[in-house]
Amino acid sequence: MGILNDDAVLIEPGKNSGDPTMVTVNCPDESGLGSTLCRIILEFGLSITKADFSTDGRWCYIVFWVTPDISSSRFDWDSLKNRLLSACPSCLGSYYSSLQSSNVSKPPSLYLLKFFCRDRKGLLHDVTKVLTELEFTIQRVKVTTTPDGRVLDMFFITDAMDLLHTKQRQTKTCDHLTAVLGEHGVSCEIELAGPELESLQRFSALPPEAADELFGSDVSSSTNKVVLTVDNHLSPAHTLLHINCIDQKGLFYDILRTSKDCDVHIAYGRFSSKVKGYRNLDLFVRGTDGKKIADPKHQDNFCSRLKEEISCPLRVIIVNRGPDSELLVANPVELSGKGRPRVFYDVTLALKSLGICIFSAEIGRHSTLDRQWEVYRFLLEERREFPLDRARNQIVDRVTKTLMGW
Repeated sequence: MGILNDDAVLIEPGKNSGDPTMVTVNCPDESGLGSTLCRIILEFGLSITKADFSTDGRWCYIVFWVTPDISSSRFDWDSLKNRLLSACPSCLGSYYSSLQSSNVSKPPSLYLLKFFCRDRKGLLHDVTKVLTELEFTIQRVKVTTTPDGRVLDMFFITDAMDLLHTKQRQTKTCDHLTAVLGEHGVSCEIELAGPELESLQRFSALPPEAADELFGSDVSSSTNKVVLTVDNHLSPAHTLLHINCIDQKGLFYDILRTSKDCDVHIAYGRFSSKVKGYRNLDLFVRGTDGKKIADPKHQDNFCSRLKEEISCPLRVIIVNRGPDSELLVANPVELSGKGRPRVFYDVTLALKSLGICIFSAEIGRHSTLDRQWEVYRFLLEERREFPLDRARNQIVDRVTKTLMGW
């Protein structure tokens, strides 16, 4: 249950073609709200060109200037507004607040979408694109190709609209898939994923060598050098963080989710337009006690974590899996349990652009000593015209650049 006043979220198109659209959110504040809003914007495939926000801990005012992905032929601004409104806390009294709290605590229903059809290049991305446009979130996936050239895809999904229990929503989803896949003979089924389907969601354990390479890499070698300056003298009540780094997809989301997970509250922030590919950000922050961050150890821990999440929000490698090549992509999971939006979409898009077919795919979780990771595994098909052993660097480079928006 979000705020009922439509003015809580205003969307104003740019004056000229190509100008950013201005999205204004004016509503009661709550911990992690900025991160949630940025996550929704990223889910819709939008880029934040600049932003301003301020909060006193009770009420927040945020302005985003956003642009759609260049590959988007159309964009549903009404759906974006509805999603942002649903994230805004209610200001209508204790009754609605308690109702909202009960809704927030209830996890979304998990559904199994299963379809069987003839395989072709780019199939997995085309299906992912349909699900993304219909506002589904892919939680788990099992993709298997049969020897006769058919593919069995099982997507465990949640519905942002919370309507997949209805026959109309299920029919619309299968119709969209059939329209995209055309003559490739689709058999489509959707059911609620109960405990009896738990075995289908199991994730194959990563080999120790692959885990060491994926999670043991030194982020200091990243090409994105982050300069972070801390100033405790400019403001009497806040610590000023100044950040300079290379622009990348989801940058504002990464900063806000990291701040939320580290219990650092941002009272005011400015996300400036990029200059020669670089971003400058000024954030006035406080600790959980409402005071500036004066403890040197707390400062160092937060700044170190923030630098790591900005410079290397995703890990991408290719390893051997017997005689085959397997692409591994990992991103940290938020403390709330949510993974990063649109990773599966971007990876399958990159592989499709290279003409690489995916034999099987999985999404699962992997825990290290200090955090949990969401891991995507893609077993790639060897093709005579594109030998994978000689193209590994090209594949990693293309996938990384697609994920980072470079």
